[in-house]
Amino acid sequence: MLHDTALIATITAGLGLAFLLGLAVTRIGLPPIVGYLLAGVLVGPHSPGFTADTAIATQLAEIGVIMLMFGVGLHFSLADLLSVKRVAIPGAIGRIAIVTAFGGWVASLWGWPLGEALVFGLSLSVASTVVLMRALEQRGGLDSFDGRIAIGWLVVEDLVMVLALVLLPAFAASMGTAADPAGGSGGNLLLTLAITLGKVAAFFALVLIAGRRIVPWMLEHVAHTGSRELFTLAVLATALGIALGSAVLFGVSVALGAFFAGVVINGSDLSHQAGAEALPLQDAFAVLFFVSVGMLFDPGILVREPLAVLGTLGIVMIGKSLVVIAIVLLLGYRIRSSLTVAASLSQIGEFSFILAGLAVTLGLLSEEGRDLILAAAILSITLNPLMFGLAGKLERWTKNQPRLIETMERTTEMSIAFPPGEEPLMGHAIIVGFGRVGRTIAETLTTQKMQFVVIESDRAVVKAARKAGVRAVWGDATRRPIFALASPESARLLILAAPGAYQSRQVLELSRRVNPSLDTVVRTHSGAEQAYLDAMGVGRTVLGERETALAMSHYALVSLGHSDDQADAAVEWAREGVT
Repeated sequence: MLHDTALIATITAGLGLAFLLGLAVTRIGLPPIVGYLLAGVLVGPHSPGFTADTAIATQLAEIGVIMLMFGVGLHFSLADLLSVKRVAIPGAIGRIAIVTAFGGWVASLWGWPLGEALVFGLSLSVASTVVLMRALEQRGGLDSFDGRIAIGWLVVEDLVMVLALVLLPAFAASMGTAADPAGGSGGNLLLTLAITLGKVAAFFALVLIAGRRIVPWMLEHVAHTGSRELFTLAVLATALGIALGSAVLFGVSVALGAFFAGVVINGSDLSHQAGAEALPLQDAFAVLFFVSVGMLFDPGILVREPLAVLGTLGIVMIGKSLVVIAIVLLLGYRIRSSLTVAASLSQIGEFSFILAGLAVTLGLLSEEGRDLILAAAILSITLNPLMFGLAGKLERWTKNQPRLIETMERTTEMSIAFPPGEEPLMGHAIIVGFGRVGRTIAETLTTQKMQFVVIESDRAVVKAARKAGVRAVWGDATRRPIFALASPESARLLILAAPGAYQSRQVLELSRRVNPSLDTVVRTHSGAEQAYLDAMGVGRTVLGERETALAMSHYALVSLGHSDDQADAAVEWAREGVT
């Protein structure tokens, strides 16, 4: 019996090739998203051989958009955003405005109409959350201050893009496009946008007021049934239902509906479990989304318009990076932070695809414009690791340029030292990093009336610490003038509480040149890094995950009948590696 196998063939070919190419590109150090996009190119209509069903792939991509946006909403953290709001909010909005204007100006030089030029520039102004998170995770920078800035920056960009997806149809209708040639004139733009925002406000009120009551209550009752399948279905039905309802009842995009569905569930105590249950399906449809995007890409654009492709890539990787560096420095942050954030954001990804796809549907963007955006995305994601390497080299070079540092960071040594006139420190501890780990250590030392000084790269954290009576230095501990302000020559202990293996090694090498007898304790997240630090002769390395396991083991031994002394001995035995 014959059946229509177009759906099965499309999914099989898409996921199969995505797996093979994703695995291949990760072996050479590239993000798997590059492989997913290339898989789409191979099964797309612009490549020879098997061609997947474009219509089916487009519908699968819509589900992929819903799942991607649902994930963004589910993991949206207002607290993380507020912790770096001073740089993330003005920085993200400023960069979007500048890059949109510059990209639009370049497109206008190519003879594009205003609407298309602005959409083109806007699509180039935002980076990929997926690529950024993977890059920071590989480099151990997710918990670093610079990593938090980049993540907070992307949160703001995501929110701006959510708003752009809402307003784009209204913008297209007011301008009159190929999709709607009878659309209103520019004079109706404000009215159209007002109506759209009114619908969004109504949807927002309904979902966040009623949804925050109903959805958590429903998930709680489903969880009590003990059925994992029902809980997973409840999460997915909520995401798809709110997304579809937003489009049908309020004329709001499914992307916005899915985002708010994630925000609603995020307010539940079961949000982590909901995210875990939805993750496998979310990952699968996200892969299909990237494959479908690759299917739309015409590789011929690389031959037909090589200069336009290079120009678009230059805006993404060079123009955006220079804008980020300038904004971060103007806001009073370090050169290192500006270079790290610039490298993190020197690519474009999923939101650019979503925005470009919607713009093509609305007639605001040509297929050639979409191909340029896709080409820049594939190339910038592929080259993004090189940007991190370049940022590292530039950061190391600037360490030997004190005048350049003082000029670009707009600071002097006196402006970053703790207040003058205090008694000099003797036999004290130096704590590098004042996050959760550093603050806990400081509280412990304070209760025991031990002297210490903190070195922290976040100026706002240093200001708060000083108000609380903590001696704190603002700056990069890997720089000798900054490290010297903590009086390392008379210190007794160096505590490296900040994450980041590369920074820890640099501070250790600097401390040994200044005070070879200085005892050290270092936080690490890698067994290989722990072995390296132990070989350097570090006083103590603390592997976070292992210490957690040992603490739980101690409790387990006591609970199972051991005395505290027996449990302590067993844990110490395990810590020393005796089996």
